[in-house]
Amino acid sequence: MQVSHSINAFSSAKKTIVTLGTFDGVHLGHQSILNQLIEATENGMYESVVLTFYPHPRMVLQQEPAIQLLNSMDEKTMLLEKSGIDHLIIHPFDAAFSKLSAEAFVQKVLVEQLQIHKIIIGYDHRFGENRTANITDLIQFGKKYNFEVAQINAKEINEIAVSSTNIRTALGNGSIQLANRYLGYTYFFSGKVMKGKQLGRTIGFPTANLELLEPFKLLPKKGAYVVYSMLKGTRIFGMMNIGHNPTLGENERTIEVHFFDLKEDLYDSVLCISLLAFIRPEEKFSSVEALKTQLHKDRDFSKKYLQDYFQPS
Repeated sequence: MQVSHSINAFSSAKKTIVTLGTFDGVHLGHQSILNQLIEATENGMYESVVLTFYPHPRMVLQQEPAIQLLNSMDEKTMLLEKSGIDHLIIHPFDAAFSKLSAEAFVQKVLVEQLQIHKIIIGYDHRFGENRTANITDLIQFGKKYNFEVAQINAKEINEIAVSSTNIRTALGNGSIQLANRYLGYTYFFSGKVMKGKQLGRTIGFPTANLELLEPFKLLPKKGAYVVYSMLKGTRIFGMMNIGHNPTLGENERTIEVHFFDLKEDLYDSVLCISLLAFIRPEEKFSSVEALKTQLHKDRDFSKKYLQDYFQPS
């Protein structure tokens, strides 16, 4: 997959099949559209192109600085590459770009720069300055500039919207298995291991304290989780806590991962954490000793879960 960081940086020797959107999550609904995109290339006669934008248009147009996304751009790039598309264009989205008229977008971007043969787009898609143009306008532009328009029907668009909502709701509820089912992969995030207060090791549960690489990344509800990460090509398992450590009287949110049977120094490492299951919500315990007792129960639960997950009956 070739990645271009602006429309102007893109080039192709062949005509293209294009779809565009934010593709946040690259979940099963999105993957069905990507499969249509690839099928429309007719075994290499054309090249498949996904056009997406950064920052998220809502951050620019609706000024939502606190928007939370299912994927960072790096994660989205990795997931789109797995889909098998030929090109990903990540175009900088700003106020000037949003003011392009509908016809200017079609002529200058789709026709002149992307060399479009066909676009696959939602029936409810709106585009151009103030989003005034719709699918009917796009079909007319297609006739004028000689490209095809394939509509993604209402049922499929609705399923995509429902999937995105369900994924966010599931993560907010700690329903990790459900979120993973909608995604078609295990939900994950990346963080850098930072120096913490090293309290975990004093009670037999040393943790890697993570700082998110992507501040807009959506995290699940506070609580304890069964997780895994890849370290030097080996999958390592553990349990993670997201929260504020109320038993220890702390206020700052932390992300702490305790890996089973791992003694390696992870400071300054970047870890990708994949979530498998929710263990329990965050809780304030009566003492550090009570917390330690619960952590032993969490570890037993996690190991039993992993045994059943990887060796189902």
